[in-house]
Amino acid sequence: MKKIQKALAASAFAAVAAVAVAAPASASSIGDLSQIDIRSMDLETAMMAVQQNRANLLEQQLKTQIQEVQDRNAQLAILNSQLAEAQANGDAATAEARKAQIDAASNSQQMDMLRLQSLSNKRNEAFDVMTNFIKKMQDSRSSIIGNMR
Repeated sequence: MKKIQKALAASAFAAVAAVAVAAPASASSIGDLSQIDIRSMDLETAMMAVQQNRANLLEQQLKTQIQEVQDRNAQLAILNSQLAEAQANGDAATAEARKAQIDAASNSQQMDMLRLQSLSNKRNEAFDVMTNFIKKMQDSRSSIIGNMR
């Protein structure tokens, strides 16, 4: 039984550390984490609260990144229309400037997409960890109940 408690305590520490790494140290994320009073909870509830907080923070970051990608797409659309207009007017200098801006925005767009993919993977991993934790706790309960019979 002590081995299980040690393993769960180590998992709790690892989960808290993972939240600290996954979430940027902003006032709102620290405020959300400090609002969870782990001392009054049992270990399972505390672990679930930490994992849910981590998943929520990653979800917020993912939404922000999606908005950045959409903003970059809008910027590219504007630059493309300005390029077409400059080419139609025969303004080679403006067309070259717009091409350079489009190239720079496209490179930034690729980086944004990589960040978006990374955040999506982290969010999926957080939910996997949470569901695996629930399953392991249920299995432990079933084992304990089975041993009591």
